[in-house]
Amino acid sequence: MSHPYRSVLYLPGSRSRVLEKAKNLPADALIFDLEDAVAPEDKPTARALVGGVVQSGYGERKCLIRINGQDTPWGEADLLAAIAAEPDGILVPKVESADELQAIAARLKGKTRLWAMMETPLGILNVQQIAASTPALEGFVIGTNDLVKSLFASHMADRAPVMTALSLCLLAARAYGLVCIDGVFNAFKDEDGLRAECLQGLALGFDGKSLIHPAQINVTNEVFSPNEAALDLARRYINAFENASGVAVVDGRIVENLHVENAVRLLAKADRIAQMNSKGDET
Repeated sequence: MSHPYRSVLYLPGSRSRVLEKAKNLPADALIFDLEDAVAPEDKPTARALVGGVVQSGYGERKCLIRINGQDTPWGEADLLAAIAAEPDGILVPKVESADELQAIAARLKGKTRLWAMMETPLGILNVQQIAASTPALEGFVIGTNDLVKSLFASHMADRAPVMTALSLCLLAARAYGLVCIDGVFNAFKDEDGLRAECLQGLALGFDGKSLIHPAQINVTNEVFSPNEAALDLARRYINAFENASGVAVVDGRIVENLHVENAVRLLAKADRIAQMNSKGDET
């Protein structure tokens, strides 16, 4: 049963108090950020801090470390520290080629997988090759803010300027069995706007959403969790398909194998979420 990635929260790697509080947040995954959220003068301190807290563990939450690019003064030291910490994943920023990931994958150890930030025009154009680059790659995180900036576009409620990029990343992710996480919603106090964008992301096919503030977790978890109506329909699809002597029909519609596969996936996701919630209640 795969781990859900409904809510993926960025944490500034230099703020020890924030990192400690995150141990009690109901996010599915945490991104310990050494890149954009950390000032240049604080990067060595953040690198050491993140390495220590990740090794201490965050329960059921998956832990990803976002390093600085290998073309920056901090990239190599970040990568060495992240490899030593053995997080669940190392998130590589501004990935634009398969070669970048292959070089890092060769250095990984233990349980650590690779994740790619898809946030530049060239990266989006090369997304198929990036998705196929290495078996160590587990997923994409879409950097919509950087995409909008690089395209000289504007932030719009319907996200029309980045819809092509979102769709291409989703296509590549599904073609190669990767997790695909939607970009952030910047107005963290706008709950209605967040919900609308989560619903759009869910409809497009994203596994979850990256977040900039803990206040966004509950809405995101709610939207990306299977609701009771969907679970009931999934159970009925499976039951009808398994017991049909001819064509299986539910609510006047023919049930095919593709419906059953989606139903099984949905029920497995709900079971895993319930399992995580149960373990969270015990701590």
